[in-house]
Amino acid sequence: MASPTVNSPNFETVTLLLDDSISNLGFESHPLKIGWYNDVLPAPLRQPHHEDTLAVVVLSTPDMFERAFLPFMEKGCCQGVSDHIDQCVKHTINSAISQSFPGKKVEVSYDYEMLPASRKPKFLAQTAAHVAGAAYYYQEADVTDHPWGDKKKFGVCIHPRFGGWFAIRALLVFEGVQVGCEVLQRSPPDCVPSREARIQLLEDFNLRWQDWKYRDIIPPVQRYSQRQRDYFSTRPAQRPALLQEWGFLQKEEGGSQLEPPASGSPIHHSGHG
Repeated sequence: MASPTVNSPNFETVTLLLDDSISNLGFESHPLKIGWYNDVLPAPLRQPHHEDTLAVVVLSTPDMFERAFLPFMEKGCCQGVSDHIDQCVKHTINSAISQSFPGKKVEVSYDYEMLPASRKPKFLAQTAAHVAGAAYYYQEADVTDHPWGDKKKFGVCIHPRFGGWFAIRALLVFEGVQVGCEVLQRSPPDCVPSREARIQLLEDFNLRWQDWKYRDIIPPVQRYSQRQRDYFSTRPAQRPALLQEWGFLQKEEGGSQLEPPASGSPIHHSGHG
Protein backbone atom coordinates (compact mmCIF):
# COMPACT_ATOMS: atom_id res chain seq x y z
CA MET A 1 0.00 0.00 0.00
CA ALA A 2 1.32 3.46 -0.87
CA SER A 3 2.62 5.59 1.96
CA PRO A 4 0.51 8.59 3.01
CA THR A 5 1.60 12.05 1.95
CA VAL A 6 1.94 15.01 4.28
CA ASN A 7 0.28 18.43 4.06
CA SER A 8 2.16 20.28 6.82
CA PRO A 9 5.57 18.61 7.20
CA ASN A 10 7.33 18.65 10.54
CA PHE A 11 10.29 16.80 12.02
CA GLU A 12 8.37 13.63 12.87
CA THR A 13 6.40 13.31 9.65
CA VAL A 14 9.36 14.09 7.40
CA THR A 15 11.65 11.54 9.00
CA LEU A 16 8.99 8.84 9.21
CA LEU A 17 7.76 9.25 5.64
CA LEU A 18 11.23 9.44 4.13
CA ASP A 19 12.42 6.39 6.03
CA ASP A 20 9.29 4.51 4.99
CA SER A 21 10.02 5.33 1.34
CA ILE A 22 13.69 4.39 1.09
CA SER A 23 14.74 2.09 3.95
CA ASN A 24 13.54 -1.06 2.20
CA LEU A 25 15.71 -0.12 -0.79
CA GLY A 26 18.93 -0.11 1.22
CA PHE A 27 19.10 3.53 2.30
CA GLU A 28 19.23 5.24 5.70
CA SER A 29 18.02 8.76 6.49
CA HIS A 30 19.40 10.82 9.37
CA PRO A 31 17.88 14.23 10.27
CA LEU A 32 19.85 17.30 11.30
CA LYS A 33 19.41 21.01 11.73
CA ILE A 34 21.27 23.21 9.27
CA GLY A 35 22.74 25.10 12.22
CA TRP A 36 24.57 21.97 13.41
CA TYR A 37 26.24 21.71 10.02
CA ASN A 38 27.01 25.42 9.62
CA ASP A 39 28.42 25.75 13.14
CA VAL A 40 31.44 23.56 12.32
CA LEU A 41 32.29 25.13 8.95
CA PRO A 42 33.72 28.45 7.73
CA ALA A 43 31.32 30.88 6.09
CA PRO A 44 32.08 29.97 2.43
CA LEU A 45 31.10 26.34 3.02
CA ARG A 46 27.89 26.89 4.96
CA GLN A 47 24.40 26.15 3.68
CA PRO A 48 22.35 29.30 2.90
CA HIS A 49 19.41 28.42 5.12
CA HIS A 50 18.10 29.38 8.55
CA GLU A 51 19.86 27.53 11.36
CA ASP A 52 16.66 25.76 12.45
CA THR A 53 15.85 24.45 8.95
CA LEU A 54 15.35 20.69 8.83
CA ALA A 55 17.70 18.66 6.64
CA VAL A 56 18.27 14.95 6.15
CA VAL A 57 21.45 13.17 5.09
CA VAL A 58 20.89 9.98 3.09
CA LEU A 59 23.28 7.02 3.20
CA SER A 60 23.36 3.86 1.10
CA THR A 61 23.94 0.57 2.92
CA PRO A 62 25.24 -2.75 1.54
CA ASP A 63 21.67 -3.71 0.56
CA MET A 64 21.32 -0.81 -1.88
CA PHE A 65 23.09 -2.60 -4.73
CA GLU A 66 20.74 -5.59 -4.83
CA ARG A 67 17.56 -3.88 -3.63
CA ALA A 68 17.73 -0.64 -5.62
CA PHE A 69 20.52 -0.57 -8.20
CA LEU A 70 20.12 -3.94 -9.94
CA PRO A 71 16.29 -3.62 -10.14
CA PHE A 72 16.81 -0.08 -11.49
CA MET A 73 19.07 -1.48 -14.21
CA GLU A 74 16.68 -4.35 -14.95
CA LYS A 75 13.90 -1.84 -15.64
CA GLY A 76 16.11 -0.03 -18.17
CA CYS A 77 15.79 3.28 -16.33
CA CYS A 78 19.31 4.52 -17.14
CA GLN A 79 19.63 7.31 -19.68
CA GLY A 80 22.82 8.40 -21.42
CA VAL A 81 26.31 7.57 -20.19
CA SER A 82 26.38 9.33 -16.82
CA ASP A 83 27.16 7.28 -13.73
CA HIS A 84 24.59 4.52 -13.28
CA ILE A 85 24.78 4.44 -9.46
CA ASP A 86 24.26 8.21 -9.37
CA GLN A 87 21.24 7.89 -11.66
CA CYS A 88 19.76 5.18 -9.43
CA VAL A 89 20.24 7.23 -6.25
CA LYS A 90 18.75 10.33 -7.86
CA HIS A 91 15.77 8.36 -9.17
CA THR A 92 15.15 6.79 -5.75
CA ILE A 93 15.31 10.07 -3.84
CA ASN A 94 13.26 12.04 -6.37
CA SER A 95 10.59 9.33 -6.34
CA ALA A 96 10.46 9.38 -2.54
CA ILE A 97 10.09 13.17 -2.47
CA SER A 98 7.41 13.31 -5.16
CA GLN A 99 5.38 10.55 -3.51
CA SER A 100 5.69 11.63 0.12
CA PHE A 101 6.04 15.42 -0.15
CA PRO A 102 4.16 16.51 -3.29
CA GLY A 103 4.26 20.24 -3.83
CA LYS A 104 6.77 20.80 -1.03
CA LYS A 105 10.06 22.57 -1.67
CA VAL A 106 12.92 20.17 -1.01
CA GLU A 107 16.43 21.16 -2.09
CA VAL A 108 18.52 18.09 -2.90
CA SER A 109 22.31 18.10 -3.17
CA TYR A 110 24.12 14.95 -4.26
CA ASP A 111 27.59 13.91 -3.18
CA TYR A 112 29.02 14.30 -6.69
CA GLU A 113 27.61 17.80 -7.37
CA MET A 114 29.75 20.94 -7.43
CA LEU A 115 28.86 24.61 -7.18
CA PRO A 116 29.36 26.13 -10.66
CA ALA A 117 31.17 29.29 -9.54
CA SER A 118 33.59 27.92 -6.93
CA ARG A 119 33.77 24.25 -8.01
CA LYS A 120 33.40 23.35 -4.36
CA PRO A 121 31.08 20.48 -3.33
CA LYS A 122 27.45 21.47 -2.83
CA PHE A 123 27.74 19.96 0.63
CA LEU A 124 30.45 18.29 2.68
CA ALA A 125 29.06 14.79 2.94
CA GLN A 126 31.19 13.48 5.77
CA THR A 127 30.61 16.57 7.89
CA ALA A 128 26.86 16.22 7.38
CA ALA A 129 26.93 12.54 8.38
CA HIS A 130 28.96 13.34 11.50
CA VAL A 131 26.78 16.19 12.81
CA ALA A 132 23.65 14.11 12.12
CA GLY A 133 25.05 11.36 14.35
CA ALA A 134 25.06 8.86 11.46
CA ALA A 135 28.78 8.08 11.21
CA TYR A 136 31.92 9.33 12.97
CA TYR A 137 34.22 11.42 10.77
CA TYR A 138 37.78 10.47 11.73
CA GLN A 139 40.42 13.05 10.82
CA GLU A 140 44.03 13.87 11.63
CA ALA A 141 42.83 16.03 14.52
CA ASP A 142 41.36 12.91 16.13
CA VAL A 143 44.83 11.35 16.48
CA THR A 144 46.94 12.64 19.37
CA ASP A 145 50.52 13.37 18.23
CA HIS A 146 49.92 11.85 14.82
CA PRO A 147 53.02 10.47 13.07
CA TRP A 148 52.57 12.01 9.62
CA GLY A 149 54.17 15.42 10.06
CA ASP A 150 53.22 17.66 7.14
CA LYS A 151 51.85 14.80 5.05
CA LYS A 152 48.09 15.34 4.89
CA LYS A 153 45.80 12.42 5.53
CA PHE A 154 42.23 12.61 4.30
CA GLY A 155 39.55 11.79 6.85
CA VAL A 156 36.97 9.03 6.59
CA CYS A 157 33.59 8.26 8.12
CA ILE A 158 32.94 4.96 9.88
CA HIS A 159 29.39 3.72 10.39
CA PRO A 160 28.68 2.08 13.77
CA ARG A 161 27.05 -0.97 12.10
CA PHE A 162 28.56 -1.15 8.62
CA GLY A 163 32.10 0.14 9.26
CA GLY A 164 33.25 1.44 5.88
CA TRP A 165 30.72 -0.57 3.86
CA PHE A 166 28.39 2.32 3.07
CA ALA A 167 28.29 5.62 1.19
CA ILE A 168 26.95 9.10 1.85
CA ARG A 169 24.73 10.01 -1.06
CA ALA A 170 22.70 13.19 -0.59
CA LEU A 171 21.55 16.07 1.60
CA LEU A 172 17.87 17.00 1.54
CA VAL A 173 16.91 20.44 2.85
CA PHE A 174 13.22 20.90 3.66
CA GLU A 175 12.82 24.61 3.04
CA GLY A 176 10.23 26.18 5.29
CA VAL A 177 10.35 23.34 7.82
CA GLN A 178 11.98 24.59 11.00
CA VAL A 179 12.56 22.65 14.20
CA GLY A 180 13.25 23.99 17.66
CA CYS A 181 15.12 23.01 20.77
CA GLU A 182 13.00 19.89 21.20
CA VAL A 183 15.24 18.23 18.60
CA LEU A 184 18.53 17.44 20.29
CA GLN A 185 21.77 16.74 18.48
CA ARG A 186 23.31 13.34 19.17
CA SER A 187 26.97 12.53 18.76
CA PRO A 188 27.95 9.79 16.31
CA PRO A 189 29.19 6.59 17.99
CA ASP A 190 32.96 6.64 18.42
CA CYS A 191 33.54 3.10 17.23
CA VAL A 192 37.30 3.53 16.63
CA PRO A 193 38.34 4.92 20.05
CA SER A 194 42.02 4.02 20.29
CA ARG A 195 44.89 6.09 18.86
CA GLU A 196 46.46 3.01 17.29
CA ALA A 197 43.26 2.00 15.52
CA ARG A 198 42.69 5.54 14.23
CA ILE A 199 46.21 5.63 12.81
CA GLN A 200 45.59 2.28 11.15
CA LEU A 201 42.27 3.50 9.74
CA LEU A 202 43.63 6.69 8.21
CA GLU A 203 46.69 4.94 6.77
CA ASP A 204 44.61 2.14 5.29
CA PHE A 205 42.17 4.66 3.80
CA ASN A 206 44.80 6.98 2.34
CA LEU A 207 47.45 4.50 1.26
CA ARG A 208 45.65 1.21 0.62
CA TRP A 209 42.00 2.06 -0.07
CA GLN A 210 41.89 -0.33 -3.04
CA ASP A 211 42.26 -3.41 -0.81
CA TRP A 212 39.01 -2.59 1.10
CA LYS A 213 40.76 -3.17 4.44
CA TYR A 214 39.82 0.19 5.99
CA ARG A 215 36.16 -0.78 5.70
CA ASP A 216 36.74 -3.58 8.23
CA ILE A 217 38.28 -1.38 10.93
CA ILE A 218 35.35 -2.60 13.06
CA PRO A 219 33.49 -5.91 12.55
CA PRO A 220 30.56 -4.90 10.28
CA VAL A 221 27.13 -6.47 10.52
CA GLN A 222 27.11 -6.69 6.72
CA ARG A 223 29.56 -6.22 3.84
CA TYR A 224 29.04 -5.68 0.13
CA SER A 225 28.10 -8.78 -1.85
CA GLN A 226 30.72 -10.25 -4.17
CA ARG A 227 28.89 -8.87 -7.20
CA GLN A 228 28.87 -5.39 -5.68
CA ARG A 229 32.60 -5.66 -4.91
CA ASP A 230 33.23 -6.75 -8.49
CA TYR A 231 31.36 -3.70 -9.74
CA PHE A 232 33.18 -1.14 -7.59
CA SER A 233 36.55 -2.84 -8.16
CA THR A 234 36.13 -2.46 -11.92
CA ARG A 235 37.70 0.62 -13.49
CA PRO A 236 35.05 3.26 -14.23
CA ALA A 237 35.45 3.07 -18.00
CA GLN A 238 34.94 -0.71 -17.89
CA ARG A 239 31.77 -0.74 -15.79
CA PRO A 240 29.38 -0.46 -18.75
CA ALA A 241 31.02 -3.57 -20.23
CA LEU A 242 30.49 -5.38 -16.93
CA LEU A 243 26.84 -4.34 -16.86
CA GLN A 244 26.53 -5.60 -20.46
CA GLU A 245 28.04 -8.90 -19.39
CA TRP A 246 25.45 -9.13 -16.61
CA GLY A 247 22.71 -8.41 -19.15
CA PHE A 248 21.70 -4.94 -17.95
CA LEU A 249 22.90 -2.77 -20.86
CA GLN A 250 22.70 -2.97 -24.63
CA LYS A 251 25.99 -2.52 -26.46
CA GLU A 252 25.23 1.01 -27.61
CA GLU A 253 24.43 2.16 -24.05
CA GLY A 254 27.94 1.71 -22.71
CA GLY A 255 29.88 4.77 -21.65
CA SER A 256 32.40 6.11 -19.19
CA GLN A 257 31.70 6.15 -15.45
CA LEU A 258 32.60 8.56 -12.73
CA GLU A 259 33.49 6.58 -9.61
CA PRO A 260 35.72 5.62 -7.94
CA PRO A 261 38.56 8.10 -8.58
CA ALA A 262 41.63 7.21 -10.54
CA SER A 263 43.97 4.65 -9.02
CA GLY A 264 46.48 6.21 -6.68
CA SER A 265 44.07 8.74 -5.13
CA PRO A 266 42.23 8.22 -1.84
CA ILE A 267 38.71 7.19 -2.68
CA HIS A 268 36.14 9.95 -2.27
CA HIS A 269 34.18 8.52 0.63
CA SER A 270 31.00 10.48 0.12
CA GLY A 271 30.35 8.43 -2.99
CA HIS A 272 32.73 5.58 -2.58
CA GLY A 273 30.17 2.89 -3.24
